[in-house]
Amino acid sequence: MNRDCRGITVKLVKIFMLTGLALAALSASAQELNYVNDILVITLRSGPGNQYQIIKTIPSGTEMAVLERPNQEYAKVRLTKDGTEGWVLTQYLTSKPVARQRLAAAEAKLAKVEEQNQKLNEELAALRQSHGSLEKDAAALRDQYDSEQKRLARLQEVSARPLQLEAENKELKQQNITLSKNLDILTQENNALQDR
Repeated sequence: MNRDCRGITVKLVKIFMLTGLALAALSASAQELNYVNDILVITLRSGPGNQYQIIKTIPSGTEMAVLERPNQEYAKVRLTKDGTEGWVLTQYLTSKPVARQRLAAAEAKLAKVEEQNQKLNEELAALRQSHGSLEKDAAALRDQYDSEQKRLARLQEVSARPLQLEAENKELKQQNITLSKNLDILTQENNALQDR
């Protein structure tokens, strides 16, 4: 009986362990992902130290001009937005805009570039369509040109015939005149021979 109890106990322990692992896996997969916020709030103080009064709190990304740095720890600054002056810890100052502002600027630039890209793609599509239309027009004009060239060649051939006929006509008239003269001469000679 002890063996049976031990076997049952071992089986129950295994079942509980498997159930626990399954529940842990389910709860791990159901967890929501979160991130650390990059918004930081610092204090603007009336003097260079924590013992001085807080004038106001400043969120990260606030633009300010550094007026002086008497030591490595604190700097005297003037807020660009409202001109308030005070002291802040230098460890929180950077010469570049914060990541959030750079990201916003990069996203704005990306949106502008994507918009320009879209416009350029639309212009390219219109130009391709126009190019295709112009190619068709050019092919039609080439066909028309070839047809007109053939027509012109026929006209030149036909117009050359009257000139040729006129030249032949002049030549035949000249031959006719020559033959008439010869005939007159022969007729006179014939008449002269008959009279003898």
